[in-house]
Amino acid sequence: MGYEARLNHAFQGALHLPLSMQSRYIIFSDCHRGTGKTNDNFTKNEFIYIAALNYYFDRDFTYIELGDGDELWENRNMDKIKDTHQHSFDVLSKFYQHNRLYAVYGNHDIIKKSAKYAKSSFCSYYCDRKMSTDSLFPDITFYPGIILKGETDNTIYLTHGHQADFLNSALLPVSRFLVKYVWKPLEYLGIPDPTSTAKNNTRKKSTEKKLMQWAKKNHHILITGHTHRPMMGTDNSPFYNSGSCVSPYGVTCIEICNECISLVKWSLDTREDQTVYVSRSELAKRNCMAA
Repeated sequence: MGYEARLNHAFQGALHLPLSMQSRYIIFSDCHRGTGKTNDNFTKNEFIYIAALNYYFDRDFTYIELGDGDELWENRNMDKIKDTHQHSFDVLSKFYQHNRLYAVYGNHDIIKKSAKYAKSSFCSYYCDRKMSTDSLFPDITFYPGIILKGETDNTIYLTHGHQADFLNSALLPVSRFLVKYVWKPLEYLGIPDPTSTAKNNTRKKSTEKKLMQWAKKNHHILITGHTHRPMMGTDNSPFYNSGSCVSPYGVTCIEICNECISLVKWSLDTREDQTVYVSRSELAKRNCMAA
């Protein structure tokens, strides 16, 4: 099965959500929440991420996680991830309780496509704030893709994007084995993981090229993650990438509001009085109909 067939297959089982002038969606990808050890790259940006989540919750956005939310190649125990990043799950549970949370699985958390795993792992979590076990996402389904369907032709296709990466789709079991048993120990020594598209520029460009080609050929707006490189669509190719939550400079995401797509960066900044705060910067913006 080629990459085009894999992408098409992802949207055959996609969830359909409405898209209109009133819609407000916020899309994050590649959080890679881990267990707090040195290889948990999410930890350094968690407070930035939480600040962004609170901003979007207060403004009635619906949260969409576009795969690799949790690092389940390097870690087996989802309970440890929930305990480590409890504050993040506190806010995510509020989105879920208000029917404003949806999620796609990626290659690093592909186990979430199992309904049995999703139910057992995300039903509840321990909340220190309440000093009790609380509900998390008790009936959540993780989808291969999501389609935002407008009343006219403004339809947006969302998936993780690993389908265009041969090593992390067709050879996924091999990549998962190498990451868990070979490259995870070597990462502590500073040796980069060659199976990671985000850390390999040649494979990153190759994957992005395929995703661009699919979007252009099918005349669809396509938003993915996977490569960790934030991108905006162009007149020639309506391909977007939400980036990641693990980059050194902060967190990037994509907002969909008033039928516009905005690429946004959240990062730490300082005021003139030297106090530190979390800033929101709009990097680019396009009308959905013009993408």
